[in-house]
Amino acid sequence: MTAASAAAFDRLAGRVIVAGFDGCDLPGDLVSELGDGALGGIVLFRRNIGDRRQVAALLEEARAAAPPASPPIAAVDQEGGRVVRLGEPLTVLPAARAIGAAGRPDLTEQAGALVGAELCALGFTMNLAPVLDVDTNPASPVIGDRSFGPEPAPVIEHGLAFARGLRSGGVWPCAKHFPGHGDAGVDSHRALPRVDHDGERLERVELEPFRAWARAGLGPVMTAHVVYAALDPDHPATRSSRILVGVLRERLRFVGAVLSDDLEMGAVSDSGGAAETALLASRAGVDGMLVCRDPAVRHEVRTILARAARSEPALASRLERAGAALAALARPPGPARAADWIGSDTHRREQARILEALEAEGARP
Repeated sequence: MTAASAAAFDRLAGRVIVAGFDGCDLPGDLVSELGDGALGGIVLFRRNIGDRRQVAALLEEARAAAPPASPPIAAVDQEGGRVVRLGEPLTVLPAARAIGAAGRPDLTEQAGALVGAELCALGFTMNLAPVLDVDTNPASPVIGDRSFGPEPAPVIEHGLAFARGLRSGGVWPCAKHFPGHGDAGVDSHRALPRVDHDGERLERVELEPFRAWARAGLGPVMTAHVVYAALDPDHPATRSSRILVGVLRERLRFVGAVLSDDLEMGAVSDSGGAAETALLASRAGVDGMLVCRDPAVRHEVRTILARAARSEPALASRLERAGAALAALARPPGPARAADWIGSDTHRREQARILEALEAEGARP
């Protein structure tokens, strides 16, 4: 194998990775990977954020580093409530539970549009929201008030409204966590959860919001690192073709991109590790692999995918299709406002109108 062909497989594997990092500056290794066209995108967390000007400059640096034909995804979790990466002067929404309880999907959509416009103005292309998990387990350590409600109906109504708003504001929404994390009694950041409900219950509750999402065609989904015994007793959803192909693609007829949750989470360590999970996930139909912090893990994931693709033509083709699916998410679905709109009088008036209307309906931060 020539160095050129090895590099081509490395690029093929790298294009399906969305990477996180430490600090408020773009690391040199990521700049190089972006420049080589060997990275699908970046995801920012609070540890990467100083102020809005720094964020805008960082995202512009990432775009400038990449070939014009291969811009990177720029993603963030800006749900509202306790999952907010960017604070004021951007809009800090109440938790989804409070928004759902307010019962005004028109306001939910307006709130999504405002958040989407803010993120787009800074240079983001995707918000890792809405949460479509149904809040059925009061003891859940991870979902709880991040859900729009304890029944599928408000989750569907408000989740899809928020997503429509995000898209109209200029960023792609990403529904999470398929096929439903709301009843898990264990936080997948720490360990591998298992949900033992039968198939009828999963169809009626957990899967119903994702069925509506598939019909709406609003954007990608993110997988859950959770074992669903009735669907696949042997593998968590992220690495299960029975779930991602048999349920998501064939039964729900979802046609969009599929992203993994972070491959550095404890649930992944409990089920084979990041590299093995990435390989099985890619074979099972995951398009984008989130590796949210450690460059060594990112290297392991890229290496195992590239090595396997060299000997598996079907996997190489799968990675090509996955890279193309992710590339569509690197281009915003709507026009961006100027970055200096954020914090302006116009922006503050729009923000106050929506937050005050939500508060009047009982939705408070």
